[in-house]
Amino acid sequence: MKQLTKSYDKVLCGVCGGLAEYLNIDPLIIRLIWVLVVVLAKHGILLYLIAALLIPERVR
Repeated sequence: MKQLTKSYDKVLCGVCGGLAEYLNIDPLIIRLIWVLVVVLAKHGILLYLIAALLIPERVR
């Protein structure tokens, strides 16, 4: 069973990389979408911080 976890392929906290691994797509796509959300909706930074707190670290 797949579980959403933070990625080791991270730029900040690993949220976008983890989401990309979970959805099986390129992390760059998720990062670009996140930038659009920040620019257009102004809630992207808050959503990222919440996700960074809620998504667990990957157990090695």
